[in-house]
Amino acid sequence: MAEKKNMLTYEGLRKLEDELQDLKVNKRQEVAQKIKEAREQGDLSENAEYDAAKDEQRDIEARIEEIEKILKNAEVVDEDEFDAETVNFGSEVVLFDVDMDEKVTYKIVGSTEADILKGKISNESPIGEAIMKKKAGDVVKVDAPDGVFEYKILEVKRN
Repeated sequence: MAEKKNMLTYEGLRKLEDELQDLKVNKRQEVAQKIKEAREQGDLSENAEYDAAKDEQRDIEARIEEIEKILKNAEVVDEDEFDAETVNFGSEVVLFDVDMDEKVTYKIVGSTEADILKGKISNESPIGEAIMKKKAGDVVKVDAPDGVFEYKILEVKRN
């Protein structure tokens, strides 16, 4: 079975590449130095610094592997290919949440980049799926795990 493509914006791709570079060049070297210093302290069986450094090394290697897997299956979406007035990948969308009586703004990104605390939602999320291909003025109902919500699309922007 083919692996799922990881949809990324150019910004998301650049952030992952920068993080990978930092992990490989800087973090690996830092943790190797910590391990070396801990070894020089003698008995490793009761050396908390050594154990912590080895744990950190495992975490770094796991993250490197995770990023490399994401990048291997990455598909960078050219946001300029889409109609600027239609909600699509890379759009910034201002919604009116009818139930909460408030405005919310989201940027539509791939699941790899999604971070609700930064206002980035996945195109695969319930809200993301519901508003894709819609325009300002459209009203959508979102079937979410905790109920059905209604949103009116107020504005669609491109960055």
